[in-house]
Amino acid sequence: MIRSFGNKTPRIAESAFVSEAAYVIGDVEIGEDSGVFPGAVIRGDFASIKIGRNSMVEDNCVIHTGEPLEIGDRVTIGHNVVMHGLKIGNHCLIGNNATILDKSIIGNFCIIAAGCLLSPGMKVPDNSMVMGLPGVIKPLSSAMKKRLEGNGQAYARLLKQYKQQFELKS
Repeated sequence: MIRSFGNKTPRIAESAFVSEAAYVIGDVEIGEDSGVFPGAVIRGDFASIKIGRNSMVEDNCVIHTGEPLEIGDRVTIGHNVVMHGLKIGNHCLIGNNATILDKSIIGNFCIIAAGCLLSPGMKVPDNSMVMGLPGVIKPLSSAMKKRLEGNGQAYARLLKQYKQQFELKS
């Protein structure tokens, strides 16, 4: 469901896919070739949320913030992630069930491991991996960085299938 809130209406690129079972409300922008899957909630009621190009919000994520939030290009936000931070750079993977708390900032080419907790205000530098409760920052290996460079190619193909199948029925 896509809804306006007050005088703010979500702005969704024509090439993006938003599942009919997702809930997107308010001051939200979703970029080209991005996807929002069933059960995801993106609430731009307190502040704006901008999602870049080729980024994926997987099933049952909650994205909400009290301050403007910017999510970069080629970001995958895994299943059941709770996102309440300020920024995610480009080419990032946020693992399933991770929790990103208020004012957290994640650089480019970062992996936040499944189940990880980013404490309020945590700053993750470029090329880092964070694991644990609370999260501990480690340098990202070159193999993991290479994986992030190709992040989303399988999803790009999947989104085209979703759009073809479901837009024909609308």
